[in-house]
Amino acid sequence: MFEQLGLIGCGLMGGSFALALKRAGLVKRVVGYSKSPSTTERARQMGVIDVEAPSALLAVSGADIVLIAVPVAATEATFKAIRHLVTPKMLIMDVGSTKRDVIDAGRRSLREQVGSFVPAHPIAGREVSGVEHADADLYHGKQVILTPIERTLPAQVQQAVDVWSGLGCRVVTMTPEAHDAAFAAVSHLPHLISFALMNAIASQPNGKDYLSLAGPGFRDFTRIAASDAHVWKDIMISNREELLAQSKLFQRSLQALELMISSGNGEALEGLIDQASLTRANWTMSKNQK
Repeated sequence: MFEQLGLIGCGLMGGSFALALKRAGLVKRVVGYSKSPSTTERARQMGVIDVEAPSALLAVSGADIVLIAVPVAATEATFKAIRHLVTPKMLIMDVGSTKRDVIDAGRRSLREQVGSFVPAHPIAGREVSGVEHADADLYHGKQVILTPIERTLPAQVQQAVDVWSGLGCRVVTMTPEAHDAAFAAVSHLPHLISFALMNAIASQPNGKDYLSLAGPGFRDFTRIAASDAHVWKDIMISNREELLAQSKLFQRSLQALELMISSGNGEALEGLIDQASLTRANWTMSKNQK
């Protein structure tokens, strides 16, 4: 059991982690800080945190486990704010959807204490945000990716595995590079496409009428378009190289379909659709992700 969780970012992800940790009996006290004082106050009122901290540094003071649950672009500033109280015995994790940029920020800011940092990406979340939506079950049954580097302390890696496992998660370890390439393909690109599709329809003169006719298929396909714009702006820019590479591959595939349509080549078009249909039919989401 941990004595104190220092929670920086009391929104959906951070708040859900605190609630889950409390329910599992893995922490005695939670001290939280958010950039917005009203968020921190609301988190305390909801029982997500026990004590409000006036700064990120004071949230970390006395903590043996720290979770940084802020937009990825704010991670480096957070590291700088807390680095004077980071110790070799402290476990620090994040929940960011990109890893190479976060690790680079950790190297620059935490310096000799970067070994205490275990980069983490829980594959969980919702298209809503805010502490009001914090849920102790958010992470249960989900997959968590850890991307430790050569300087990460083995004891901290084991602690991270134990914590997430204790919350009912399946823990997987991979390199930061492999992580960012994979999630550009299966997470960041789908969000990009969903955002673009909604904007393309809504910008048409009859867009509102078209949307009024949309059914369940459209609803399911565009669910992620309702995601937090501030969060996804940061994710896409931070992983832009991998995301743009995947976007080019997608455009190439789209152009192949368009060519078959424009040429009236039904046989070839059916073949490409069959290929996609078969791939989707044979794909099964990990039971830990359902």
